[in-house]
Amino acid sequence: MKRAFYLCFLLLASCATTKQSDVREDSLILTRKYVGNFVEYRQHIPEKFGEPYLIWIKTTMDSTYGKISAYADRCDFKQGDRLYIKRIMLSPGPVSTYWEYQVESDDNSIFYKLSEFQHDRKNLIRNWF
Repeated sequence: MKRAFYLCFLLLASCATTKQSDVREDSLILTRKYVGNFVEYRQHIPEKFGEPYLIWIKTTMDSTYGKISAYADRCDFKQGDRLYIKRIMLSPGPVSTYWEYQVESDDNSIFYKLSEFQHDRKNLIRNWF
């Protein structure tokens, strides 16, 4: 009986001292961000052999984001497609992790990996989140 009382007391004491944290939206939770509707794109042909092709995507929110730089030789988005920037956490090893960013259509059927450096605004892509 004494033992049951002691266990009950421990259980109640541990529940009473547990502080519940209030969950707030953190920047790590946000993984997809709307960047406007597709307007047009421009292709940048590399100057040297072996360098990647880039496309600069213009959206209806161009005044906020500028042109979005992605790795591709052509763009298959259609005019008016809703575009989102998505970030994905990659873990190549047990200790290291990093973010990879891509621009994608509303239904995720078309997507392109973004370059770290965004051309028009001279911003890093990670600053948009």
